[in-house]
Order: sequence, then structure tokens, then C-alpha cells
Amino acid sequence: MITLIRDAELIATFDDAQRELRHASLLIEDDRIAAIGSATEITAGLHKPVDRIIDARGHVILPGLVNTHHHFYQTLTRNLPAGQNAELFDWLVTHYPIWARLDPEAMFAASQIAAAELLLSGCTTAADHTYLWPNGARIDDQIAAVSELGLRFHASRGSMSVGESQGGLPPDSVVESESAILEDTQRAIERYHDVRERAMTRVVVAPCSPFSVSRDLMRESAALAREYGVHLHTHLAETRDEEAYCREQFGCTPVEYAEQVGWVGRDVWFAHMVHPHSEEITRLGGHCCGAAHCPSSNMRLGSGIAPVMAMHRAGMRVGLGVDGSASNDGSHLLAETRQAMLLGRLQGEMDDFNARQMLWFATRGGAAVLGRDDIGQLAVGKAADIIGFRMDSLALAGGALHDPLAALVFCQPPQVDLSFVNGIARVAGGRLLGHDLNAMIARHNASARRIVEA
Repeated sequence: MITLIRDAELIATFDDAQRELRHASLLIEDDRIAAIGSATEITAGLHKPVDRIIDARGHVILPGLVNTHHHFYQTLTRNLPAGQNAELFDWLVTHYPIWARLDPEAMFAASQIAAAELLLSGCTTAADHTYLWPNGARIDDQIAAVSELGLRFHASRGSMSVGESQGGLPPDSVVESESAILEDTQRAIERYHDVRERAMTRVVVAPCSPFSVSRDLMRESAALAREYGVHLHTHLAETRDEEAYCREQFGCTPVEYAEQVGWVGRDVWFAHMVHPHSEEITRLGGHCCGAAHCPSSNMRLGSGIAPVMAMHRAGMRVGLGVDGSASNDGSHLLAETRQAMLLGRLQGEMDDFNARQMLWFATRGGAAVLGRDDIGQLAVGKAADIIGFRMDSLALAGGALHDPLAALVFCQPPQVDLSFVNGIARVAGGRLLGHDLNAMIARHNASARRIVEA
């Protein structure tokens, strides 16, 4: 299948040269990018005719955005009154008993809603972190749901093993035995993890946090992940409460704890990283660890402002994440890109927190965090994950005339007009293709009502 995206107003490649091409076209062959340039040039040597032509006049085209941290199931518990004004630990305690009622149907419906939101916001790859699996729910439910929508997916087999009776934060009703966790994680890797280039599904090993799993599970999870060559993910240094917990329980900071259990390296990324110490950032940069910056959630829970540029300068890989839909209450990755810029400017670094740098974090940065070099940029041979925004939309009126790319971040973040994932059209004319969104919402709301009102 050959597709020509023709005559875009601007193609921002986010390739190594950071090329921005005016009045350019892009050729897709099957699941990869075949050429970028003028329409005449890139079609001149084709060995077969173009199957489909997309008129991209008046569009800004860029690589699909990469979401490095999410909790899909939390779409079911948005905006609960009891959690609206709570900080992280109190917020979690409020939500745990409700999440204990999750089941396969709720997990499937929530995952589809999260994936739909992400696709419509310009995201084409997402890493989800689900760490509790009650009532028969499994990672299989999420993978099936997301596969139907066509989002590129890094599915975390997360876990919690230390409940209240053992000094942890979660109730005992939502934790699992460590033997069951490791057995099911191995099963998920062997069944679903795809090591091939441009793979659509990969599995991540992801114990939840220092206050919900044991040292042994952290070490054994790392050993299992490295045996299979998969990546590791956890929450770290999110709040001052977490540091107090780690000092009391382990006699060290959260970052020191991660170092002690072998959680450093190119195969590791951490969510939030709001409160690392400066010397810890230097050490983590030396190990090329990754960080998922989640500004909206950090503000919503009053956690603080992550030292994003300090981590970036130290050599850490930095991407963006929307975080859980109950601590952000939305899954709009382009909006998160804008929040990252605006929040960063409160730290007094105006020049560093510019639109293009934030979009780099949302594309190339996110790809690097997930350990991928086949997504996050528009270049020959890379995955055909491509998004486009209309310059004449209400949100961009006026702003797109001067700097179309920066307008996506400075102006009200619009919904995407077109989206291709792995060469397959998933959004056209601002509409999700092949799915009844109203039916998906109704199915989701039925599950949300059932688990919250039970």
C-alpha cells in the first residue's frame, strides 16, 4: 500500500537535522516512511502506482506523539469528589477500594477510551502502567482493547505486593503474591513482547512504587526483565511523602533505593521524578536513565515541579506523560506538551522551555525513553506514525499564520485532523475511523458507574 500525503504547509520532521520543510509531501509504503520532499520528486521513481492521495494543503504535519506514562484504567474514576483536593497518598487511599472492583470488562472499556483520547490528541504510541489486576483482569484485556484501535502500545505488567499489613500503602485486597506476579509477567512477555522493528506491542516490567512492593520484587523484576531484554518502569521521587517513607523504611532516598536494587540503566525509566536531589540527577544521567514528565498530574496533586531541564542536561532521557486519567482527568498529550512549557517557565528558564523543545520531548524524547529509534521522527525507513493539524481551525486562528509549529503549543491545543499509525489511517477529518465513539463511551460509563457505585 502506497500513500502520498501531498503538499503540506509544513512538515516538521524532528529528525537528527530537525528539518522543517515548507510545501512538502511525504510518501508511505506499507508501514514505513519511504520518502519526503516535493510530490514530483518523491513519486518519480515509484515502481508501482500510488494507492491513496491525502490532500494536506493547509496542514502542519509532524511525527506522532509518544506518551511515556499513563494509567488507562483510571478513566473510570475521573473527578471523584473525595479525591478532588487530595495530595498523592490520600488520593491513592481514596481510590484503592474502588479500583479493587475492576474486572476484565472495565479494564477493556477503560483502555479503549484512553486509547481513543490519545489518538485524537495526536498520540500514536503510549506506555500504560497498570499495577493492580483484581477479579480476573489481565494485561491481555488491555492489549486486546488497544489493538482494536491501532495505537502502538507498550503495555506494563505492573504490580503491588506489599499491603497495609506489611507496612505498605495499598490495602491487602489489591496486592498479589510475588510468585504470581513474576509468573504472570513472564507469561505476558513470552506471549506479547515483539522485538521487531516497528513493533506494535511491547511489554514492560513495572512494579508500582517503593511504598507498594518489596526489595525482593524490585530485584527479581529487574532480573526477569533483563533476561528477556524488556524495559523497566516505576514511579519514583514523586512526592516528599515518598521520600519520608523511603527514609523511614529503607534508610535512604527513593533514588538511592532504586540504585540499591539495580534499577539504573538505559533499560529503566521513572515516572514523575519531581524531587530527586541534584547529585542524584547527575548519577542517573550517567546511567542514561529515563524520566516521564507529567506536569498536569504533578500540579493536580500538588506534588511540585520536576527539574526537567536539569535531568535533560545531565544525560537523562526525558519524555512526556499524561499520567493517570484520575490525576489529570484527561488524556490529551498535545495539551500536556503545552503544560510542560508553561510550567517550566515558572522556573525562570524561558528560552529552554520553548515550543520546539517541548515537542522534541513529546516525540524524539519519548521514543528514546521507551528505547526506540524507529518512531518519533519523520525520516526514511522509520515507522509511518504521522499526525496532521489543520491551520484554519478555530484553536489556531491567527496563530498558525506566523509559526504553524509553535502555534500547536502556544495556542489552545486542537484535536488532530489526521493520524496514521504504522501506515494505517486511524483518524481522518478529526474523526476516529472504524469505531463508534458514542458506543464506546456508553460502554465505558456503564463500567465506571458499576465500580464506583457498588
